[in-house]
Amino acid sequence: MTDIPRRAVTRTARLAALPLGFAGRTVLGLGKRVTGLASEVISADIQQRTAEQLFSVLGQLKGGAMKFGQALSVFEAALPDELAGPYRQALTKLQEAAPPLPAASVHKVLAAQLGGDWRAKFLEFDDTPAAAASIGQVHRAVWKKGRRPVAVKVQYPGAGDALISDLKQLSRLGSMFRVIQPGLDIKPLLAELRDRITEELDYELEAESQRAFAKAYADDDEIFVPDVVAAAPRVLVTDWVDGTPLSKIISDGTEDERDQAGRLMATLHFSAPERVGLLHADPHPGNFRLLADGRLGVIDFGAVARLPGGHPEPVGRLARLALAGDAEGVLAGLRDEGFIKLDDAIDAQAVLDFLLPMLAPLAEEEFRFTRPWLRAEAARLGSPKSPAYQLSRHLNLPPSYLLIHRVTLGSIGVLCQLNARAPYRAIVERWLPGFAPVP
Repeated sequence: MTDIPRRAVTRTARLAALPLGFAGRTVLGLGKRVTGLASEVISADIQQRTAEQLFSVLGQLKGGAMKFGQALSVFEAALPDELAGPYRQALTKLQEAAPPLPAASVHKVLAAQLGGDWRAKFLEFDDTPAAAASIGQVHRAVWKKGRRPVAVKVQYPGAGDALISDLKQLSRLGSMFRVIQPGLDIKPLLAELRDRITEELDYELEAESQRAFAKAYADDDEIFVPDVVAAAPRVLVTDWVDGTPLSKIISDGTEDERDQAGRLMATLHFSAPERVGLLHADPHPGNFRLLADGRLGVIDFGAVARLPGGHPEPVGRLARLALAGDAEGVLAGLRDEGFIKLDDAIDAQAVLDFLLPMLAPLAEEEFRFTRPWLRAEAARLGSPKSPAYQLSRHLNLPPSYLLIHRVTLGSIGVLCQLNARAPYRAIVERWLPGFAPVP
């Protein structure tokens, strides 16, 4: 079995079995309730078994299942520790590794994309992949011209079909995710992944984005972006980057390494729209390396948001007004931007109370992102009985903010995994339009 489509029947069967397993556990739970077992014990058991099956299947598949699993893995810090703890290793493994494609299949793709003489372009080519992920895998090689160590990203044959098929299957799993984390809605994330399939599959488009980042951050003392060496629709060759993967920093890094990585991730997130006109939109740890000289290496640009005007100014301005306690100003601004319907009666102070806990990282000179902090926020916003949850039903996320919102949440998830302390307020003040105090 050399490509994704040949495994389509197995893939579909595994994903389709997830809701069936959940239904079986729910029926079994009902039977246990009849026998008098405590409902909270039964619910915890169902929750645990559901998480076990879900994370196990996502970890075994490439394509859309793994792409979704990677996106979900950055939110691992928000899951209750009794669930995330046992599966943290499986979730974070999605950020760095997947079953590899055989060498013969890789060679066919290289011949089709770079020409039958593709080997002549390299002095060395390692058939064993250095990394394998959702829609492609990376091989270490040496480019003949200039004798440059390079990373060669090769897309799996049939990756597009697998993405579409998996995302259709995953859309049926909403009830399972709500068992693991009440209030969690996976539909917006799946919709966004579907919308971005074409961009994710086009390595020439990725090369264009990477060149823009590399130019903007050339000789930067904090962010490093490798140059593009060659590109084809399904193969991308870039300079090799040596460094420690963020997943390794998360599991074994020192406090200084964690803080440095967190500070630089925040700097990239807020500075890129201003410097490049693009937002790096895939903030899972597998896409980043902490280099020996302290810089943050960024190695994947398949998902970006085009923000030619930089971050929307209202984001910074409304955050500043909220921190200043201007409830009426915040409410008016949210209405103007379409976050609240113009005719929806809502209390300004309630809106401010809803927002301020989220803005805690910007209320202090330095802030440490932690898993407990994120879990508390997830519980506050996700519990149907909480005032914050009730108020959120009156809020709307305008389409132009959807991707920015998702990427920001994903970045926060990684910062919490890092347990990173940094002067986030100063970073935001430097780069986010509208946030700095008006002279």
